[in-house]
Amino acid sequence: MSTLKNAMDMARPSFYHILTTLKPDLVIYDFLQPWVPTMAASLNIPSVLFLTPGAAAGSYLFHIGKKKPVSEYPFPAIYLRDYEYERNRCMFEPTEEDEGNDGFTDTQRRVNGCIDGSSQIILIKSIRQLEGKYIDYLSSVHNKRYVPVGPLVRSPETETEHLEIMDWLNSKERCSTVFASFGTEYFLSKEETEELALGLELSKVNFLWVIRFPVGQNMNLEEALPKDFLERVGNRGKVVQGWAPQLTILSHWSIGGFVSHCGWSSVMEGLKLGVPIIGMPMHLDQPLNAKLIVDAGVGEEVVRDKDGNVDRHEVAKVIREVVAEKSGQRLRKKAREFSEIMKSNGEREIDEVVKELLNLCKPITRQDSVEMLC
Repeated sequence: MSTLKNAMDMARPSFYHILTTLKPDLVIYDFLQPWVPTMAASLNIPSVLFLTPGAAAGSYLFHIGKKKPVSEYPFPAIYLRDYEYERNRCMFEPTEEDEGNDGFTDTQRRVNGCIDGSSQIILIKSIRQLEGKYIDYLSSVHNKRYVPVGPLVRSPETETEHLEIMDWLNSKERCSTVFASFGTEYFLSKEETEELALGLELSKVNFLWVIRFPVGQNMNLEEALPKDFLERVGNRGKVVQGWAPQLTILSHWSIGGFVSHCGWSSVMEGLKLGVPIIGMPMHLDQPLNAKLIVDAGVGEEVVRDKDGNVDRHEVAKVIREVVAEKSGQRLRKKAREFSEIMKSNGEREIDEVVKELLNLCKPITRQDSVEMLC
């Protein structure tokens, strides 16, 4: 993250050149670049912040990041356990590396600058039916209207390259299989990998598991997994190393649950495709997203012990509750309801966002499309 921040800051002169050359009618920017709205304002160009994390997690982190909160956070379903707070302390408590004496971390400073600079509205990747009260709370706290842009999940493509995976899924019964994947930015520890593997084995549920290793780490599946694991699970389980077509897999009729780190994009993908989520969050906003899916009735969380360790028996229990037992029917029904909402909202949501953005742009004298710089 620090490398990304440095790279963005080093791009300032080039970005200013782009602004003065293209002269866009509007700039949409990310939360790590507080110099963008300042730069755009100097050229009389409106700019809008686009937040890709969810509103529940964002509102909670904004609240606890205040130096002197005047009230309790109003939504008790969203919280951090002690080990989650410790793991994420760097997000809201400054370290020696954070420059300045304002009591904020570098990330908080950047986010605050981006919010202050946004013109009248702030775009957020979410839907009202899931996060309406959190969206309204953010709007009231920052005195700027938060406008949801929808889940922004593309349609699954017809898979022609991973036929072995698709053939395996085709051999399973409807909603009988759990898909486990943890995104591209976080890697399970050796201990977490072992507990998840043994939990999948104990669950007796069919599973498709995508495992990734950090670049430069020379490790194969046999080394990473418990001894004789693949032999014991046989055709009930399939483990894929590297990349797999997540959207295509989640849309398959045999998938009945999604073991996820609860990154916000993965949460949106699971709900868009009507799959209940088995939350196994790691860090950042993920523990808060997991609380949201539980509160919304679209998933369950694999709760770690007081030290933050994963337990195989808890993994197995939650997987069975979601995929194999009657309790999972309620979760699947609710997830499918959100899927229908997201699909029906689609164009209407984007049309409303376009209208909001057009209202911010300077008057257009010709019947041209508005040029936006994202």
